[in-house]
Amino acid sequence: MATYVAFLRAINLGARRKFPKADIQRVTEDTGFDGVATYINTGNVRLDTRMRSRARVEAALEAAYLADRGFEVPTIAYAAPELRALVADIEELGEGHTGQHHVVLLKDEPVPAAVRAAAALGGDGERLVLRGRAAHLLIGTSFHASTLGNAQVEKVLGGTVGTTRSATVLRTLSERWC
Repeated sequence: MATYVAFLRAINLGARRKFPKADIQRVTEDTGFDGVATYINTGNVRLDTRMRSRARVEAALEAAYLADRGFEVPTIAYAAPELRALVADIEELGEGHTGQHHVVLLKDEPVPAAVRAAAALGGDGERLVLRGRAAHLLIGTSFHASTLGNAQVEKVLGGTVGTTRSATVLRTLSERWC
């Protein structure tokens, strides 16, 4: 069995896209996944599966969530070894950085031209570093005041779907689930 951590995008951000943790767990289990656990109400789901294809895992979850909720829930899955490697990148890139570190988790790896375009984002002590399917945002003291964010990353990368988590949440998930 392979362990994946799935990150759900744009849930529980207002009155219309509610998806409580208990419902996420129920739907994920009903879809046939084992070892299901959730962490905080932002859509972080651990699961075990015999599926070896990340795309198949994402597609199965997205179809089940749509059927249950009535709205699309883009889902980005990382196998446990991928998440451990991502956290190692967080430690390396964050060394000496005194501000906040967030990561936009991407559904697809960006093409080289998009990587070059993304490198131009940032400024005023902020920077974006792409590593595989992760866009690391090293910013100042306020995520909401930053010029870097999920929308900017998706736009410069040509519309690939992403969802943002703090470095702290990603470390915690890796420690608990990987």
